[in-house]
Amino acid sequence: MGEQEDRAAVRQRTVDVYDFRRPTTLPRQHSRVLEVAFETFARQWGTQLTAKVRLKSTATLEQLSMQSYDEYSASLPSVTSMVLCRIDGSESRLVIQFPATAALSWLSRMLGGSTDTAVPERKFTQIEHALLSRMVEEVLEDLRYSLGNLLTQTVAMDGIQYNSQFAQAAAPSELMIVASFSVNVGENQCAATLAVPADVLLSRLGDVNPTVHSVDNEALVRAQLAQVPVDVAVQLTPAPVTPAQILGLAVGDVLHLPHLENRPFDVTINGTRLATAAAARHGSRAAAVIVTTEEHQR
Repeated sequence: MGEQEDRAAVRQRTVDVYDFRRPTTLPRQHSRVLEVAFETFARQWGTQLTAKVRLKSTATLEQLSMQSYDEYSASLPSVTSMVLCRIDGSESRLVIQFPATAALSWLSRMLGGSTDTAVPERKFTQIEHALLSRMVEEVLEDLRYSLGNLLTQTVAMDGIQYNSQFAQAAAPSELMIVASFSVNVGENQCAATLAVPADVLLSRLGDVNPTVHSVDNEALVRAQLAQVPVDVAVQLTPAPVTPAQILGLAVGDVLHLPHLENRPFDVTINGTRLATAAAARHGSRAAAVIVTTEEHQR
């Protein structure tokens, strides 16, 4: 029976078609930059909701992916709230999606309500639309702050759609950066998404997270090492002594050194002699004048 179930499971597996000419997977370095930005946005959004509804609220980034707009819209409930926002220089729209029931609960709290009553999915009234527009404006400000140089264009609310299948935010095949959030307001939890046209963000990722061609690595390492500070010592020739002599040192004792009186001092770095120098003065401080240098293999 177990083998039959395994065979049935194998037959039921589905294969997703992947177009290698249009990769839909974010590079790791780009994904990490975007994750940090959207996690910052989530914290900002949670703080804003807490101030608005006077109830502890949090937003948590659950997933970050890149998918076509057709795939994104198909993953949403057929009836939901989709706030479409226009982006300067782009024909596609940025989308902020959340359940209308959750938004109505937030608005009820903003107007002084103390309890959450179950309400069906419906369109917003004129007053509710105005209040929600103000809230969305602040959400967009948090988004621009969180994305920083990734989103320099002006973003403004364009309208609200209530059917995910009819909302034409972008061409069906256009790639979108989709961030999924879990929003908790008090004891209520809902899922929300934010979709940004991929072209808007990916075109700026190279500037935010620049990469350098590998052929320059050696020159970059040399340039960096040349700026690392090191300690230089000007010293006499060291003399070997025993631990007993060290432990028996007292004020007034004389240590006999093999360094000749007329011989220059040694200039060393980490015990390696690089040059010799004579004692000098620089203002009120001691100095050393280089007399000779030594060649070392690099």
